[in-house]
Amino acid sequence: MNPILKNLLAIVIGIIIGSIINMSIIMLSGVIIPAPLGADITTTEGLKASMHLFQPKHFIFPFLAHALGTLFGAGITAFIVEKNKLNYALIIGLLFLVGGIASVFMLPSPTWYTIIDIVAAYLPMAYLGAIVAKKIKNKTPL
Repeated sequence: MNPILKNLLAIVIGIIIGSIINMSIIMLSGVIIPAPLGADITTTEGLKASMHLFQPKHFIFPFLAHALGTLFGAGITAFIVEKNKLNYALIIGLLFLVGGIASVFMLPSPTWYTIIDIVAAYLPMAYLGAIVAKKIKNKTPL
């Protein structure tokens, strides 16, 4: 397969898989940690209006969704590409970071969560995904 096409396909697959993992965790989060009483989480407006009711525990799964979605998306991308695995993984991390920053503007969250999410959930997870993918591909122990 043409290397450019393969790399573009790897990026698309990484974004799709990462997004599926992200949304799956978000969907599961309400079952494990229910929304606060009186919070309307069915619409963006309702979520904005009830954000003051959320406790730190309610931000665990959104963080995990962002971090694990990025980790797996970047890892899969790095696994597929032949060269520059870290660069391609970081492209996925950067794309998810842009989405995370956009999310902050669309849905304000507590400052402490925003900082942790932006700093720890995207680029570090993309870096880790590249390292793990490289180790798996080379069959070396982690």
